Amino acid sequence: MSAPLFAPLREHRFRALVTGRTFADFANAVAPFALAFAVVDLTGSAVDLGIVVGARSVANILLVLFGGMLADRLPRSVILQGTETAAALTQAAIAASVLYGFASVPLLVGLSLVNGAVSAISLPAAASLTPLTVPGTLLTQANALVRLLSNVGRIAGASLAGILVAFAGSGWALAGNALLFVAAALSYHRIRLPSGDRIPGSRPLAELAEGWREFRARSWVWLVVLQFMLVNAVNSGAIVVLGPLVADDTFGRTGWGLALAVQTAGALLGGVIAAHWRPRRMLFLGVALVMADALPMIALGVTPYLAPLLLAMFLGGIALEQFSVAWDVSLQENIPPEKLARVYSYDMLGSFLALPLGQISAGPLAEHAGREATLIGGAVLVVATTALVLCSPQIRGLVRRTPVAPGGGSPGSH
Repeated sequence: MSAPLFAPLREHRFRALVTGRTFADFANAVAPFALAFAVVDLTGSAVDLGIVVGARSVANILLVLFGGMLADRLPRSVILQGTETAAALTQAAIAASVLYGFASVPLLVGLSLVNGAVSAISLPAAASLTPLTVPGTLLTQANALVRLLSNVGRIAGASLAGILVAFAGSGWALAGNALLFVAAALSYHRIRLPSGDRIPGSRPLAELAEGWREFRARSWVWLVVLQFMLVNAVNSGAIVVLGPLVADDTFGRTGWGLALAVQTAGALLGGVIAAHWRPRRMLFLGVALVMADALPMIALGVTPYLAPLLLAMFLGGIALEQFSVAWDVSLQENIPPEKLARVYSYDMLGSFLALPLGQISAGPLAEHAGREATLIGGAVLVVATTALVLCSPQIRGLVRRTPVAPGGGSPGSH
C-alpha cells in the first residue's frame, strides 16, 4: 500500500523545498503577465513585446546546460537561494523603472536576459533536489506533491497578476512579484543538506561532456526527450497560437480562459492520482498517456464547441501529469545523483528548443492548409510519435524500483 500523498511533508527538507518551488512558480506566473502589460503601456508595440519576452527565452536556451553543470558541482540549495535573490532584484529593478518613469525597451530587454539567465540556472537544481530531501519510499508522492503545489502556485499567480495589473498597474504588480521571489529564497535557505550535496568538479566542458554521455547512454532518456521536442512544438503551435484564434471565431475568449483553467484542474487531479497509482512499468504507461495530448487538438479542429473542448482539456491535464511524475521518478531512480542535474538540463534544453519552432510555424501552416487540417495533423503527429517511442524495449521494460523500507536509508539514497 502506498504512503499518503502528504506524507513527504513530514520531512523538513522537503517542506522547505516545496514551499520554495511553489513561491517560485507563483512568481514566475506573475512575471510574464505583468511584464507584458508594462511593455504595452510603454510602447504599445507587439514587436517590442516579442523582443522583451523573447530575450528571457534566449537566455534560458543559452544557459540551461551551464545550470545543470553548476547544480552537479555546487550545493543545490545554495544555488537556488542565489538565483531567487537575483530574480527578486531584477524584478525590483524593472518595477522601479516602470514606477519612476525611466523604463525603456533596451533596459527591459537587458533585465529580461538576466532574469532568464537566473531562471535557467535554477531549473536543473530545483528538479534534481527532490530525491535529496525525502526517503526513496516517498519519491513518487514527493514528485506528485511538487507538481500539485506548483500548479496551485501557477493558478494563484495568474489570478493575482490580473488583479494587480488591473487595479494597481504593472509597476506594482512587478514589485509584488519581487517579494514572491524573496519568499522563495528564504524558503530555500531552510534546506540543510549533508556535505555530500557538494560535487567536486573538473573543467566545465568536461563536465558537460560527461552529462551528455550520461544522457545518451540510456535510449529511454533521449527517446522521450526527442518525443517531447515534437510534442511540445505541436502543442505550442496548436494550443498557444491556434487555440485563441479558434476561440475568437467560435465560443469566445471567456470560454478559452475556462478551457485553460479546466486543463489545470485536470492536472491537479492528475497529481493526486499519480501519488497513489504505482504501476511497475510507470514510464511506459506515462509515455502512452501522452497520446491524450491529441484530444484538445481534435476538439478544436473537428468540433470547435466548448463542451467537448473542456472534456478534452480536463482529460489531457490528468494524463500529462501521469507522464510528468513518471518521468521525474524514472530519472531520479536511475541516474546517478551527482549527474542528475546535468541530465535534467539536456532534457530541458530539448523542451526549450522546440517551443519557438511550433509557435512560428503554426500560423503559416494554418494559412496554407487550413486550421482544421493543421490541428488534426498535429494530433496525428503526437499519436504517431508516441506510438514509435513505445516500441523501444527500454521504455517497455523499465520498471519502478522497489523502495527501501522506512528507516533503511537516508533521504536521497538509491
